[in-house]
Amino acid sequence: MIRAVLVAAALIAPGLAGAQGLEIRPVTAGVWAIVGEKAQRSAANLANNATFGLVVTGEGAVLIDPGGSWRGAEALHAAIRSVTDQPVRYVIDTGGQDHRWLGNGYWQAQGATVIASEDAVADQHARASMQMTALAQFLGDALEGTEPSYADVTFADEYALELGGMAFEIVHPGAAHTPGDSFVRVPERDVVFTGDIVYVERILGVGEQSSITEWPAAFEAVAATGAAHVVPGHGGPTTMDRARADTYDYLMNLRARIGALIDEGGDIMDAPKVDQSAFARLEQFEALAGRNAQTAFQQMEWE
Repeated sequence: MIRAVLVAAALIAPGLAGAQGLEIRPVTAGVWAIVGEKAQRSAANLANNATFGLVVTGEGAVLIDPGGSWRGAEALHAAIRSVTDQPVRYVIDTGGQDHRWLGNGYWQAQGATVIASEDAVADQHARASMQMTALAQFLGDALEGTEPSYADVTFADEYALELGGMAFEIVHPGAAHTPGDSFVRVPERDVVFTGDIVYVERILGVGEQSSITEWPAAFEAVAATGAAHVVPGHGGPTTMDRARADTYDYLMNLRARIGALIDEGGDIMDAPKVDQSAFARLEQFEALAGRNAQTAFQQMEWE
């Protein structure tokens, strides 16, 4: 009865407060976005500074992204238990960032099967040591129990999962924020979980592992699903129009501005000065816009 009350509350309220700052937001029938902080990793958020997805079927649940640490995965599990008693049967890693895979070990210990693209697993292997070192600084003792653990099932470009009569189409369209980014489409619920291909409400990050060249095409692959409900990698559940405005339009503006700078003979020190002001409304803009421009310059000057 208590669980039923919580579910009913979720359907009429904007979101339910969960463990460690996680907010559970209903998307459509049997589908939730579990929205974490949009700021930096910390001992308080357990590296769950991202958005995760949950789909509940009659035969168990599918979790999109496992959390950024063992304790982060535990916090996600506590949030999940507030809306369903169903066990998490599958976990889908949508990429190579820490919150997309470093909680794998926890879920595998619960009996879940983890699925990821081959490119994501290669990226995870390549950056595991660096990510663990950084998280030791951000999380301190809260990192205890976290060890790199990799997917049980891998795929090259696409993978079809079925659970409880529901189809999950997992697609790796190419590099975006990380080399192995994937999205998950659930046609029966008209929803797509984008991982780090889509950011809303906060500025996206263009890192050394990102591809400013391929990312727009990855977004277009997401948009081609025509899904009515979009659960992004960062920010709350949204529409495709908002996803385009906050992600694709930002990327295309950055590419155009940096391309013009390169054509004019500018150098990397000029990159942070290019005009990104149309996106100053996005959270973390001051912290990331200049760095994004310099990384884009480094990648684009060799195109």
